[in-house]
Amino acid sequence: MTKPAFLLTASPHLGSGDSTPTIMWSVVASLVPVVGASVYYFGPSAVLVISAATLGAVLAERVFGPKGALRDGSATITGVLLGLTLPPGLPIWMAFIGGGFGIGFGKLIFGGLGQNIFNPALLGRAFLQAAFPVALTTWPALGGSWWSLRGDNLALPLMSASVPDAITGATPLGLMKFEQVTTDYSDLMIGSIGGSLGETSGIIILVGGLYLALRNHLNWRIPISIFVTVAVLAAVIHALSPERYPTALFMLFSGGLMLGAVYMATDMVTSPVTNKGCWVFGFGIGFLVVVIRLWGGLPEGVMYAILLMNAMVPFINRATQPRVFGTGLREVST
Repeated sequence: MTKPAFLLTASPHLGSGDSTPTIMWSVVASLVPVVGASVYYFGPSAVLVISAATLGAVLAERVFGPKGALRDGSATITGVLLGLTLPPGLPIWMAFIGGGFGIGFGKLIFGGLGQNIFNPALLGRAFLQAAFPVALTTWPALGGSWWSLRGDNLALPLMSASVPDAITGATPLGLMKFEQVTTDYSDLMIGSIGGSLGETSGIIILVGGLYLALRNHLNWRIPISIFVTVAVLAAVIHALSPERYPTALFMLFSGGLMLGAVYMATDMVTSPVTNKGCWVFGFGIGFLVVVIRLWGGLPEGVMYAILLMNAMVPFINRATQPRVFGTGLREVST
């Protein structure tokens, strides 16, 4: 069969050469060092929690999703990212349920990949926060044998956890918010602190984000706008009351800001499609993070900030659409 001299097809006519599975598995690959750092600091507990969350997400995708959906890697990303937002000592059955909820109610209920409104990993985390608030706010302290579990990882489902008080500790954000105690900047940057598994190393996360940005697998405007907003607001507020509020560097490297800004806010499905919209989206997340951290009831606000701005994405897209050549503003907005 000879090739036709003229071929008429539907748009788009230009492609990047990267398929959805290529991008998804590239993100998974960039998360390997982050997972490795969490395992280094928290031992087998990190392996158990991340594996359970990933297994829950993958099984939900396999059972309820379309045939062959597992190959695109989106369920794996959801499970790994969810696991990185969880405490090391969380019972693995809770992590498993969170992974299944994130895929089922954060993705499949909206119609599958590309149609969900909220980031599935963060929605799974929000569900666990509401369902098991004590377990989600119990943070094991660093130290002890690498091989020892950091909590009730192997607790039976629906059984009460019994984590000894001796192994629990506070996160840097909790110490700052409730006791005005600061944490050494070097510990924040390399991750030798208590907290969720994804708070292990801001530097490693930034390297992973740079890798994805260079491959054009994330829009760099989103994390940059988040970091700039948080840094500027934190610096101004700290200057007004340095004894009460933390510095900009502390705000940037503490908690889950690095992981959220680089890997969750940049989710292509739940972030704006225009560059101008990405700036607005990032500014909104950064503003909400500072407000919740400093004046909210919880020490951390990254999860809620991203989910709230996810809900605003349709409006941001509509407001920032460029004017089509030859049309008026009124024609574009209707």
